[in-house]
Amino acid sequence: MKKVKKGDIVARKSHEKDIIFYVKRIIKTSSGEIAILTGLLERIEADSKIEDLEILDKKNRNYYLKRQEEKIKERIENKKQDYEIGIIESQEKRISNKIVTGKILHLDGDKRYSQKSYNYYKKLGLNAIVKNIPEYRQPKVVYQLLKIYNPDILIITGHDGMIKKGTNYNDIYNYRNSRHFINTVKEARRYDLENNKKTVIFAGACQSYFEALILAGANFASSPARILIDFLDPLIVAEKVATTEKYRYITIDDITKELREGKRGVDGIGANGKMTIL
Repeated sequence: MKKVKKGDIVARKSHEKDIIFYVKRIIKTSSGEIAILTGLLERIEADSKIEDLEILDKKNRNYYLKRQEEKIKERIENKKQDYEIGIIESQEKRISNKIVTGKILHLDGDKRYSQKSYNYYKKLGLNAIVKNIPEYRQPKVVYQLLKIYNPDILIITGHDGMIKKGTNYNDIYNYRNSRHFINTVKEARRYDLENNKKTVIFAGACQSYFEALILAGANFASSPARILIDFLDPLIVAEKVATTEKYRYITIDDITKELREGKRGVDGIGANGKMTIL
């Protein structure tokens, strides 16, 4: 049997191969080798004994990736049609007016997701800067990045997960990256306070500490039910806020049908849109 190594695409046999993972790194312990895994389609981080992993062949791997690409492509095509209709209607009402969507700054701990996110925003014509920054470094750099780019919307994400799933919901150390997301939100709100800004913030990934993220100052966060969220979920929130006029207040009810698991995966206090018609 081929030995699992860093970079392999795998699934866990004990979990009936329910999630497709990328092997981020392998750690040697006294009880054997442990693989640190990140979701290929979901924003989850986990660990597993090497013996429990099965390497997926190219055919299986490509099947899942193709399904995701088709899903993203279909959404982009549908959304582009919606925006074109909206722009035509706005132009009929306000001849020669210019539509300016909200500016997005997206920090993502996953390099692959960073590139996919950038491509998604670009194809929709949204004004977005995407930075691949490991979760633990996000609190250290967010203030300076906000100062440089001055966005309307901040997306803080990557991978997360509960170490002991189903227990210790209020223990920050039972989450792999939630504390980093929380500290990043706090730094972003410090920036807002010191610079008189009102940035709309989404924070979190799979199974993140939702209540603490909201308490830290996020408008939207994951994951109330401590479940998996889709790669696209944070992008959908960013897109909705960026393309909604400033006078309109957005609640999770305006987005929930477009999210993988609705309010169980993402919730929040809401925010005003960030689109301006000049």
